[in-house]
Amino acid sequence: MNACSRGDAGGRLRRPGGDAGQVRAIGVLVSGEGTNLQALVDAGLPVRAVASNQAGARALARAEQAGIAAEVFELDSYGSRDERDEAMADWLASQGVDLVVCAGYMHLLTPAFLDCYPGRIVNVHPSLLPEFPGARAIDDALEAGVETTGVTVHLVDEGLDTGDVIRQEPLPVEPRDTLPERIQAIEHRLLPEVVRELCVH
Repeated sequence: MNACSRGDAGGRLRRPGGDAGQVRAIGVLVSGEGTNLQALVDAGLPVRAVASNQAGARALARAEQAGIAAEVFELDSYGSRDERDEAMADWLASQGVDLVVCAGYMHLLTPAFLDCYPGRIVNVHPSLLPEFPGARAIDDALEAGVETTGVTVHLVDEGLDTGDVIRQEPLPVEPRDTLPERIQAIEHRLLPEVVRELCVH
């Protein structure tokens, strides 16, 4: 029996209109630079574990500098994505993680992971979902010529940025040359705010 099936990842989120539950520790999934991970750490949130699908991700160095347990789960090391996701979920559960935050994690999660953390996986996305899902959200917004885009924090499901929206914040596209920096600034503020509200200390 794996750590997930033993219920070691137990706990509930405080959902709008729902009951409050105890969230003891946060696990963060990363693929790259890790600036949203850094924002969570700088906000003093209880990040206990960091998992990455990229061995060279800068986010892993950020975790090390913060004294946070980190592990790499590269897809090539496993027979399938399900197998990799199950191993990653088990490792996070063994670290006592209750809430998972995707902070620039560039793989869709399979049921092998989702079933371990039902309703307890959060992602931040640089658009006003359902508009512009996927990895090119900022470029897609610019190409579409919209006047307003923004940032969404949402729950994660099997789809591509299709989970229930928790909070959104709009911002004007213009001046477009500074749009990526302005979106990132909102992400760095909004994600920790939402995660803090979901955690019960």
